[in-house]
Amino acid sequence: MLGIELPPFLIFYLGALIALVGGATWRGPALIVVVVVSALNLWQLPSGFGLETQLMGMALKPIHIDRLSLLFGYLFHIAALISVIYSLHVKDRTQQVAAMLYAGSALGAVFAGDLLTLFIFWEMLAVTSVFLIWARRTDTAYSAGMRYLIIQVISGLLLLVGIILYFQESGSLMFTEIGLDSIASWFMFLAFGIKCAFPFFHNWLTDAYPEATPTGTVFLSAFTTKVAVYAMARSFPGTEMLIYIGATMACFPIFFAVIENDLRRVLAYSLVNQLGFMMVGIGIGTELGINGAVAHAFNDVIFKGLLFMSMGAVLYRTGRINGSELGGLYKSMPKTAILCIVGAASISAFPLFSGFVSKSMIMSAALKEHFNIVWLLLLFASAGVFHHAGIKIPYFAFFAHDSGIRCKEAPWNMLLAMSIAAALCLAIGIFPQLLYQHLPFPTDYSAYDVSHILTQTQLLFFSALAFVWLNLKGMYPPELPSTNLDFDWMYRRPVPRLINACGRLVNSVDLAVRGRIISLGNALEQRLAALNGSDGVFSRTISISSMVAWMVTLLALVLIFRLI
Repeated sequence: MLGIELPPFLIFYLGALIALVGGATWRGPALIVVVVVSALNLWQLPSGFGLETQLMGMALKPIHIDRLSLLFGYLFHIAALISVIYSLHVKDRTQQVAAMLYAGSALGAVFAGDLLTLFIFWEMLAVTSVFLIWARRTDTAYSAGMRYLIIQVISGLLLLVGIILYFQESGSLMFTEIGLDSIASWFMFLAFGIKCAFPFFHNWLTDAYPEATPTGTVFLSAFTTKVAVYAMARSFPGTEMLIYIGATMACFPIFFAVIENDLRRVLAYSLVNQLGFMMVGIGIGTELGINGAVAHAFNDVIFKGLLFMSMGAVLYRTGRINGSELGGLYKSMPKTAILCIVGAASISAFPLFSGFVSKSMIMSAALKEHFNIVWLLLLFASAGVFHHAGIKIPYFAFFAHDSGIRCKEAPWNMLLAMSIAAALCLAIGIFPQLLYQHLPFPTDYSAYDVSHILTQTQLLFFSALAFVWLNLKGMYPPELPSTNLDFDWMYRRPVPRLINACGRLVNSVDLAVRGRIISLGNALEQRLAALNGSDGVFSRTISISSMVAWMVTLLALVLIFRLI
């Protein structure tokens, strides 16, 4: 026990300072110590711990701990520990400092008890995380990072507007259930939705995450979207619109993931798909639905992190990540292949793996509240997940064909991090009460009943059968070098062209107006020159007697008007 009570984010910020000034050889181990000390500090904080203060007459609560925030706090410490171990071989000071600030900002956001504190850490998440993308130091990464940062800042601005309007309406800044019943709440809902990767706002994720460094992507997959899920669960539980948004998110990425060649981009689409399940659970809003969404967020960080780590190891060792260029790597990287399969089984919700014990909660909640069509869509999405993440990722990276690539196995620290994540996937899958006992609401839910097991087993069996049949018939989409158009095409092509066309129109109008003003000025100048010329009116000589006559006349008129 530390004997002192510190804000959970503070130790991570101190870790960033250590990474900034420390030597390259011991920075990594020091950051592991930082994460462990921070976890012990969180463990000892009493239930209901909080800090309250006043700022310019506004009541603020920078720290607030309850069951919901505490579970996310534990999750972020687990994710940070695994990610730091995974990146021990990295000596890049920029990545290490940014990673610690990023993880600390995520903790600051989930433990924020007021909206102003949330906004500060919300923006810190954006500013610190973008350096994990730029750290790859390629032109593509720089461009993707700029687009990512713009979208994140827009989310922050929407949140700020919503907070200001909410304070004007309610006079409170407390971060509690808000509900979708005012203009202020709509601004905040949209701000959270952008970071949750709502449809049409999801491309920042699929664009930027695959361009980050192999280790940076692991950090990115753990924090930003899960902070948004937490914010949505706290402020908008039971918002029915989220059910249909979530069902859409669960389904549409499947079609992009199946045809995508970049395997890290496949996982980025898969992340959107899993966020959809969480949105459905939050939208249902019952205790079972919220528990399912939070449990699935917890599991997703671990199994999706495991998959990103396995693909990061492949990229690190081979320099390639396209499915069309890989294959046969089980010969060179057998341990990575096995650990990747564990992650694939978890995300596919195989019984005895973590995804099964959380995804079934959400689907049970949908059936219990009679959202039967949504349940069918989630069932379809589950089959799609098995295809693009459960089968495609390990199959095309390690088994599809022999690419001839021979490389070393992943570094020991990468294997250790992946092994910890794989062990957690199995432990939670086999002993779900390890997770259930920490959920926001007490639950006696049992994932391992006959209906759940049979339904999921049949789904996985027939999905696998469909994959084999499509492959044998040559109908499964092949891995080809390609660029797949998504909604980001709108702001990459038509929108810039429209802006350029508007700019040209404004420029032409400006030139026309300027030309007209100049021509009128020239005409006026010529007229004045004519009036002042040798024959002009203003240059004529008037006799003194005429001037006197005019003055007398004016004086007479003045006297007449005065006398009237």
